[in-house]
Amino acid sequence: MRVLAAMSGGVDSAVAAARARDAGHDVVGVHLALSAKPATMREGARGCCSVEDAHDARRCADVLDIPFYVWDMAARFTEDVVDPFVAEYAAGRTPNPCLRCNEKIKFSAVLDRALALGFDAVATGHYARLRDGVLRRAADPDKDQSYVLGVLTADQLAHAMFPLGESPKSEVRAEAARRGLVVADKPDSHDICFIPSGDTRGFLAERLGEAPGELVDAASGAVLGRHTGVAHFTVGQRHGLGLSRPAPDGRPRYVLGIEPVSRRVSLGAAEDLDVHVLRAGAPVWHGAPGVTDDVVVQVRAHGGLARARVTVSATGLEAELAEPLRGVAPGQAVVVYDDDRVLGSATITATGAAAGG
Repeated sequence: MRVLAAMSGGVDSAVAAARARDAGHDVVGVHLALSAKPATMREGARGCCSVEDAHDARRCADVLDIPFYVWDMAARFTEDVVDPFVAEYAAGRTPNPCLRCNEKIKFSAVLDRALALGFDAVATGHYARLRDGVLRRAADPDKDQSYVLGVLTADQLAHAMFPLGESPKSEVRAEAARRGLVVADKPDSHDICFIPSGDTRGFLAERLGEAPGELVDAASGAVLGRHTGVAHFTVGQRHGLGLSRPAPDGRPRYVLGIEPVSRRVSLGAAEDLDVHVLRAGAPVWHGAPGVTDDVVVQVRAHGGLARARVTVSATGLEAELAEPLRGVAPGQAVVVYDDDRVLGSATITATGAAAGG
């Protein structure tokens, strides 16, 4: 089988390419150039799109003795990931750019090109398992990335390979060292790859400018302060609110809601963040539509799990939670699991206190 191995320049994708080759596949490595102006050097564990990363990927391909290419995906990445990220924050929602990158870039743009070039599958360094075309959680729960892959369709999964799904991270690093791969001890990337500084607020301010509004108490409507733009906030946020005085009871305040048109950001107590119902848009769903009882929903890449009763149609998804989740924001993804099996994914549009609320 001809396999295109996406090589980011990190240890996971390098070992995934090695395992695909060892399994007898005809493997070609490709590094995705996602930035029009990539930094020369990586900033520690931040980002994954520097010139240094491209060089590391090439050196790993040389050690593995596989062909290697760099594909320029910068324009597509900006159009499908960066621009929507900015627009979502401007609209008062909280996007997940890693999920969108998997959906729009690695398993849409890249897979489409790979299939057109005669490849049978794309292999990545994600920690997840595929069995008979069904996406499942990784064996290592601390590294499981099935959440950000839940948006993939059955056709995309049919052409995907995740060679690391059965392994703990420690085993992957040890294997990289044995193979002589220079990335064996390279730090994992985290945060948002196209914001290597980690300053999301500054990144958004540069693109959106200032749009002042009010910070208000959700219960009384009293104005507590002002802000420079709703894009600087997300539901559940506690720090960086810019308030000059605490709540009357001395407890911290949290962002409860964001109104992009009026530019009002409502604040309240932690318990006011509890939600019992999640509503989402049209799902990517791998089962039959209807009602599914006693499943688990996940609303963050790590954590944010609750048992739920899920109702699915072609146009939407609703989850009634057995126990509340705190600080869930529109724009986040909800992924539904039956044990370790991914049933589907959808983007949250609203939350409620009770069914029908």
